[in-house]
Amino acid sequence: MARSTNTQFAVAVHVLTYLAGRTDGMPVSSAELSGSTRVNAVHVRRVMGPLREAGYVRSQPGASGGWELVAAPESIPLSRVWTLLQGDDPVLGLHAPDPTCDVGRGVQKTLAQLDHGVADALASHLSRFTIADVLAGDVG
Repeated sequence: MARSTNTQFAVAVHVLTYLAGRTDGMPVSSAELSGSTRVNAVHVRRVMGPLREAGYVRSQPGASGGWELVAAPESIPLSRVWTLLQGDDPVLGLHAPDPTCDVGRGVQKTLAQLDHGVADALASHLSRFTIADVLAGDVG
């Protein structure tokens, strides 16, 4: 079965949960987050940008700097994280058929409608959970 190649949402949830679980109050480096998520530190920083803009995290430069969670974990709904990272990108991985193909145009239109429904259902489901729920392992 094909898997999504967009890991930004999963990395964002992982990083937010990691930061939420920290109790020492110290910033966490991109390298440490990279090690925990097993993705490149550049990818981690790319994911963190929208989370910082949304006011969920902040970064501190310097040798003892890093990332900190500045929002309460219970105030971060997974649906918002999804929207920040997924944006308007299709959930179903739509393709671009030949524009002169009547079948392709019809299939594309139908798949786009289905994609909107899937995206809405996904966001609705994710809105039931927060980072605090993930930290507690309570998303069942």
